Amino acid sequence: MSHIATGRPVRWGFLGAGGIAASIAADLHHGNNMLYAVAARDADRAAAFAARFGASHSHGNYRAVIEDPDVDIVYIATTHPFHREQALMAIDAGKPVLIEKPLTLNAAHAREVLTAARDKGVFAMEAVWMRAHPLILTARTMVSNGVIGDVVAVHADFSIELDFDPKHRLYDLANGGGALLDLGVYPMNFAWLFLGRPDTQQVLGSLSPTGSDASVAMQWGYASGATAQLRCATTAWTPGRATIAGTAGSISVEPWFVNPERLVVTTNEGGESRIEGEETAYGPQIEEVERCLREGLLESPLAPHADTIAILEQIDQARADLGVRYPTEG
Repeated sequence: MSHIATGRPVRWGFLGAGGIAASIAADLHHGNNMLYAVAARDADRAAAFAARFGASHSHGNYRAVIEDPDVDIVYIATTHPFHREQALMAIDAGKPVLIEKPLTLNAAHAREVLTAARDKGVFAMEAVWMRAHPLILTARTMVSNGVIGDVVAVHADFSIELDFDPKHRLYDLANGGGALLDLGVYPMNFAWLFLGRPDTQQVLGSLSPTGSDASVAMQWGYASGATAQLRCATTAWTPGRATIAGTAGSISVEPWFVNPERLVVTTNEGGESRIEGEETAYGPQIEEVERCLREGLLESPLAPHADTIAILEQIDQARADLGVRYPTEG
């Protein structure tokens, strides 16, 4: 893919004008980025979004953004079942893509999208913003440097309380509903960063009245003897901190591991240190995308394609164990 010249802003085109799109748009001031165009199914909604965030173009159809020659990257912020089709359309037009998590509904679709991007020579990345957070990167460096010894256990839980409503997207199977794809990707990505692909996966869970996964507890096992306990749910709030335990100490990622404010490092000798950071929101992810585009990379080392596909394979297996299937999977 061609590099974007130093000095001029990266011009973003958004597909979707919902809450996550608004959050990313609010942080596009990081680095040298700008919101250039936005599309939604409702042209008035797109126009209101464009006016709110200073975009010069708005459209009532997605193809208009994708085919605009002045758009440098397409950010796909629609609901899960639309990611595959829209990503393939953008890639076919030669556009780099940042695709909101989950990249697609399943691993087969993810493989299709990421292979298409590779074949076309365009950048593609799943938007798991936690992976670019400075404190997460610090924790990874500390672990790789042996600060807590060999990792033996990871615990992470991202659960919220959401009253059952069959029309809400987290309960609507036709809209890719369920705890795993919306929330579970975070604890799974977290464990992956410190332990990698598990050798075994055990799943417990419960389904909502619509058949979506309402609570999921996963245990990952490793040949080394290490384990990861991961949980996600739409049934009750949980604290949201995560821990990495090793043979020589532990790291607690607090208060919410997806966007943490501090690391608390404890050693077996009894010492404790705190590394303070700040809630960074989406800035580091945006800056990483900009860096990749300017350097002509096809994927980010912080969110490699192989991890995106492999984690969706684990989710596929968990959904199969629980009996969750989406009507739009084909």
